[in-house]
Amino acid sequence: MNHAEKITGTIAGLAAMAALTIAPACAEVSAEEASLLGGPALTTIGAEKAGNKEGTIPPYTGTGAKAPPEWDPKKAGVRFDPYHDKPLFSITAQNAAQYADKLDGMIELFKKYPKFRMDIYPTHRDVVLPKYVQDNAIKNATSCKAVDNEQKLQGCYGGLPFPIPKTGNQAMWNHLVSYHVISNRGRAEAWVIPPSGAPALVSRGVFLNNWPYYDEDRPGVRGPEELYWRYLGKDEEPARAAGGQLMILDPVDQLTFGRRAYIYVTGRRWAKLSANLSYDTPNPYSGATATMDDSRVFLGALDRFDYELVGKKEKFIYYNNWQLSNEQTCPKDKYLASKGFPDPDCIRWELHRVWVVKATLKPGASHLYKKRIFYWDEDGFNAGMSESYDANGKLFRYATNIYYPFYVGEAAGGFGGSSLFIDIDNGVWASSGAQNCKDCGWNEINIPLPKNTFDPDAMSGAGIR
Repeated sequence: MNHAEKITGTIAGLAAMAALTIAPACAEVSAEEASLLGGPALTTIGAEKAGNKEGTIPPYTGTGAKAPPEWDPKKAGVRFDPYHDKPLFSITAQNAAQYADKLDGMIELFKKYPKFRMDIYPTHRDVVLPKYVQDNAIKNATSCKAVDNEQKLQGCYGGLPFPIPKTGNQAMWNHLVSYHVISNRGRAEAWVIPPSGAPALVSRGVFLNNWPYYDEDRPGVRGPEELYWRYLGKDEEPARAAGGQLMILDPVDQLTFGRRAYIYVTGRRWAKLSANLSYDTPNPYSGATATMDDSRVFLGALDRFDYELVGKKEKFIYYNNWQLSNEQTCPKDKYLASKGFPDPDCIRWELHRVWVVKATLKPGASHLYKKRIFYWDEDGFNAGMSESYDANGKLFRYATNIYYPFYVGEAAGGFGGSSLFIDIDNGVWASSGAQNCKDCGWNEINIPLPKNTFDPDAMSGAGIR
């Protein structure tokens, strides 16, 4: 029996851990259920407020993370750990079996790499969302719908679409439309580390993210043409790629409108619409260790897989990884030096409650993966992990994002745009959006954007001839 089959049995009974019963046959939320949001049991976006009985997951307080004294707002992208805590314990190849129920597919890394290690830190639940985002999530509980085989959002306000998810697609939409900030801009790098251990720079450049779905100045429901995410990246290095640009526009209607992606290659005088930058097309920032829809763990259309909402469970995931945006605490030479996986000294793991979604490739559909398991943090659906399986049902790849909340007084929400990809089959791993490099990290958030910022014509005009 392979891991994809084992996990179904392992977590089949975990729905009892959830605050609410999963009822795929009825995707509607009653007024009585919706009234629980923001009460003593559930947060406004549906997370369980209580900690677990062992005390290893604390209650949700909504107080946020206080900025440490060493943080300089003028160098906003350079983050520091506000907790200054130490690992509670480490998981190694010698004791991994003891924690198998909270590792799932990650246990295979211990088998392949005896030196792999997970340092488990105290759990902190410091994600705080803006009040209007929380208020809109409560409205969405009874207003927002996923229609046309759950490929489109309809009747949704600028908040988490489904605070009480009843189907796998709804949980996936929660991740796709999860709140970060309104916009952020900065600099990052992408690296690929082959089995030989010699890191190769794929890209260094500036990035701009915008989530117009959450624009506070536009009250009311979002239309089908609404874009939930806009991205513009411009390469600075290596020399062969300098001047290249990538623009991605993702709407809440993935059937009628669908993703629009534009590329600008140095020397051209126009931006080209690239229809294949989606699904299992290799991610250009991953060195072919990930697909386009592996980005940020998952990013793209939902039409090629059937998504089953399995329930909730407790799992070790990347969380509060402040050090991965600070070259002082985790210089990239150290971070990238490990073969098969990032340096364990640089990674913070915490125990969190996650929603589990099992994805199975639809009959007749085409994709590199046959099955996928997704794990989404209940406190925001931003942090998470995935395990992907090949056509033979063999565990193939892992994807995770690097998430941390913003400091109190700085901004609500958090950053989760950087990704790590591990290809356990061929021993290659990649870091996309790494920010622990010189002059890296986002340096502006919630900035006003000119109307033509995401216009392909403007993209061409700004290109290098």
